[in-house]
Amino acid sequence: MKNHAVLTFIFAMCTMMGALGIDTYLPSFHAIAQEFGVGPTAVQQTLSVYVLAMAITMLFYGTLSDTFGRQRVLIFSATGYALTSFAAAFVTSIEGMVAIRFCQGLMAGAGMVVVRAMVQDKYQGTDAQRMMSMVMFCFGLAPALAPIFGGWLQAHGGWRAAFFFLSAFGVVLALLCWRALPETLPREKRVPLKLRVIAGNYLIALRNPQFRLMVIGLALMAGANAIYISSAAEFIMGVLKLSETAFGWLFIPLIGGSMVGSAISGTLAKRIAPQVQKTIGYSCLALGCASNVLYHLFTDMPVVPWAVLPITVYTLGIALLMPILSLQIMGMFPQMRGLASSLQGFAQMSVFAAMAGLVVPHLFHSGLALALGQMLTVGLGMLVWWWSTHHVAKKNKSA
Repeated sequence: MKNHAVLTFIFAMCTMMGALGIDTYLPSFHAIAQEFGVGPTAVQQTLSVYVLAMAITMLFYGTLSDTFGRQRVLIFSATGYALTSFAAAFVTSIEGMVAIRFCQGLMAGAGMVVVRAMVQDKYQGTDAQRMMSMVMFCFGLAPALAPIFGGWLQAHGGWRAAFFFLSAFGVVLALLCWRALPETLPREKRVPLKLRVIAGNYLIALRNPQFRLMVIGLALMAGANAIYISSAAEFIMGVLKLSETAFGWLFIPLIGGSMVGSAISGTLAKRIAPQVQKTIGYSCLALGCASNVLYHLFTDMPVVPWAVLPITVYTLGIALLMPILSLQIMGMFPQMRGLASSLQGFAQMSVFAAMAGLVVPHLFHSGLALALGQMLTVGLGMLVWWWSTHHVAKKNKSA
């Protein structure tokens, strides 16, 4: 039981790595803009390039872990994350910040991808679902607390303090992975690093139309979260007219719904059918998005807590769905779990990067615009997933 708790804790910390790099410095957006003499859109790009870099490397970290082992890849990633975070604290221009944030994102992409593969290595069926739910529950603490802690760091140490903290986190995580994380992929099960074979495996997955659509559908449903995360500074300080230390009003309800959903998913894993849990999850997505639009449609002055409660319902729904749908995607290629996890992570972070860099700058001036963006993204994702698991799946079976 003790080893299980330690493993869950390290898994959760690994998945936190990417999220902390997003959330901790959000309260510092205005301070960074002021120091470098740029507008909010320019600072927004420091977030979008970070997420884009994560998306790119997620294509490879899973495959590299299939070849070199899970533990080595995580140690490398955490060490690089610590070094690039430390370097970010010393940049002197917005161009330098964008460049180092891209490098930081390259290091941050391993966590969730490799952990998903490790869970599949070690657990099966409902046990895997329960572990993924526990990891997501613990992981939820980071995005909930990071912006609050980041606001405190900004108020007392300036924006550079956030990156010193991220560097220290990377050091601690690298040491934990080195000393306490067991390797879950035996040498005899590793895939040789043959580029032709690896490229062929990617083509096998990408040529499967059902797999492609499932990955895109889940990425859109989960990626709607990016609308509020990447617009947090403007939403809190612009739309809601709150201070730089008030980010908890968004992130505690946002992540609270995710943590409750993950806890419920883990509890229900052996008690109700996955289809029933999925129905509840989809219902929460629809209710959260619809109530969000209706609230902002009928008010000119959005206030807490009413402006954030619908977001909580949405995150509850996606947390109920994520463990089941993720395992369903990876189950399509049981011999290439790392690769399947990489493609899933790449799709989700690509959607996040596109939202943060291209969509959100056109939405964050208005609570209603953000709500409509969330609803349209979730609706499209649900439609794509339904099409993949009903129409395309039936077509493949008949063929």
